Amino acid sequence: MGKTSARWWVVLGLLILSGCAHKATGKVDNSDQPYRIGREDLLDVAVWRDADLSRTLPVRPDGFISLPMVGEVRAEGRTPTELSDEIREALKPYVQEPRVTVVVREVNSSRVFITGEVAHPGAYPLRGRVSILQAIALAGGFTDFADRDGIVVLRRSGTDGSTIPVSYNDLVKAPDKNEPLILRPGDTIVVP
Repeated sequence: MGKTSARWWVVLGLLILSGCAHKATGKVDNSDQPYRIGREDLLDVAVWRDADLSRTLPVRPDGFISLPMVGEVRAEGRTPTELSDEIREALKPYVQEPRVTVVVREVNSSRVFITGEVAHPGAYPLRGRVSILQAIALAGGFTDFADRDGIVVLRRSGTDGSTIPVSYNDLVKAPDKNEPLILRPGDTIVVP
């Protein structure tokens, strides 16, 4: 093999290796999602003109609520509209033209979790739109041993989960090119 051919293979190998070292964050969906009821949320279930069926009740740790004449209903993971529709259908045999409204009185399930090399790992309430940079600041910032380019966000959506790699240095150096990741309830940030 000639010197030119050997050099070409070395250059090609270096290009491949340098391409593997860069972590592409990809496009992240930061669109607003409808609120999904979670465990420990407090709900007002109102049945119009029927005070006996109306209740204020918490979502139990198993994700269900209990209502008279309806029984057990899964509330976790549903929007208030979806839950009110199911309760209305379950009441139809007992109530003429039931009108049901579900209102989330207290949001207690909306949290993000931060673990690893941050000053104060733990669970933090998610109020409004919080970016990954803001969440790290809530946790007291990085420790001296944190791998700032190896951050991973574990996102569970339904039964599937996804892993989103994040480079802190890329976010800070070029904020206009990298849209900040907006966290969702249940996200876990791992700082190695």
